[in-house]
Amino acid sequence: MGVTVPGGVLAFDAGNSKTDVALVSADGTVLGTARGGGFEPQIVGPDAAIAGLEPLVRAAATKSGLTLGDVPLVQQISACLANADLPIEEERLAAAFESYGWAESVYVTNDTFALLRSGVDEPRGVAVVCGAGINCSGLLPDGRTARFHALGKLTGDWGGGPQLAEEAFWSAARAEDGRGPATALSTALPAHFGLPTLSAVIEAFHFGDLPAERQLEAGPLLFQVAAAGDAVALGVVQQQAEEIVAMAVSVLRRLDLLTEPVTVVLGGGVLTAGHAVLVDRVVRLLPEVAPKAVPKVVDVPPVVGAALLGLDHTAASPAAQARLRAAFAPPPAA
Repeated sequence: MGVTVPGGVLAFDAGNSKTDVALVSADGTVLGTARGGGFEPQIVGPDAAIAGLEPLVRAAATKSGLTLGDVPLVQQISACLANADLPIEEERLAAAFESYGWAESVYVTNDTFALLRSGVDEPRGVAVVCGAGINCSGLLPDGRTARFHALGKLTGDWGGGPQLAEEAFWSAARAEDGRGPATALSTALPAHFGLPTLSAVIEAFHFGDLPAERQLEAGPLLFQVAAAGDAVALGVVQQQAEEIVAMAVSVLRRLDLLTEPVTVVLGGGVLTAGHAVLVDRVVRLLPEVAPKAVPKVVDVPPVVGAALLGLDHTAASPAAQARLRAAFAPPPAA
């Protein structure tokens, strides 16, 4: 059976907060893109989660001058998905994709692999994502991978935006009542929320006067206080840096890359937010254990990596991969 875009790729980078879709031709030309909300199969189920992607696929196809029909749209789906943490989850999501007939072949993996491939010129390296959560993956050209279950503290994970915000409140509360060392967080938090004391902030959250989602604002504030030299805030940031490096080193060791030249791609909202106090510590700590590893903050959206993984599966030329990258390259600095 033929396809509408021979050799084409339908790429998905679906995260907790947003989903990007790109329709790419065999030569790496970006035909159409679309963006939607977060991807939560763990809440709605795999079938409903994939059904929620259908409007995005239709929008990307429409921008390309194409329509969805009985003929597969492309040769390859490359779907890098948040919350696809276990093999059984990948299998169920792949089956849901296959039921739509959008492609002749379906490849589903965790969204960390999109970040990884977006930051390297070949399918070889390690990526750490620190955003709404924290995760890490590694990939070799022969197809071998290493990764984590990434189910939070249940699977040994520490860090990410929500936990950093929680640590900021935890440290401030203990400082205020004497259980912990003094920290500028105790005054920075009430000042940020426009209330006189930390106790007033806590009561406002407890009674719903402040919406619970605003607690996440304590995360960026933590980095501001750390950058100003506060020892307690710096300690939390140091722990986050150590966790990022520990995950990277674990994957490097499992793929026999610990002493090899290799790129470690850093991504996710926390790592790409410009917090030098965190990134500088990661850059300093990583070579102590992996002297030839080169940390790199990604500069293109992860959907590029998802599409590149798709082009890897279709054996596309290096020129096609370069054309795809160029389409998403950041503008030159003024």
